[in-house]
Amino acid sequence: MSELLHLACPHCLAVNRLPAERLAQGPKCGVCHRALFDGHPIALNAEGFDKQLQHNALPLLVDFWADWCGPCKMMAPAFAQAARTLEPRMRLAKVDTEAEPELAARYAIRSIPTLILFRGGREVARQAGAMAAGDIVNWALRSQ
Repeated sequence: MSELLHLACPHCLAVNRLPAERLAQGPKCGVCHRALFDGHPIALNAEGFDKQLQHNALPLLVDFWADWCGPCKMMAPAFAQAARTLEPRMRLAKVDTEAEPELAARYAIRSIPTLILFRGGREVARQAGAMAAGDIVNWALRSQ
């Protein structure tokens, strides 16, 4: 019998139960019928962040960023490329610290961009500063 994973949909936030072996088969949400993974980081507000953190059996890699931040803009394509490589092994997401200051405060974000890797709802690793796509992938896989 396969391990049953709980995954929050990135679109409607419905919690889906999915056998682990189906991750690589392009699973869709049982409620909104959209893809659970599309190879792109998802933008999260506070509600979506909490839902993904609490109802996601996979590691969650979050890029805390801001629109005015030059290094954040420089790293955005690398983070998107990392999503294409890392999904569906982990969920990649972005949190705009200007739009969600309470999340930035909750996680004591002092510089941006900052990557935080969560597993089981807990922070397991943190890295500040812009990184290339390969470095993001290597860091995330080593840190999980």
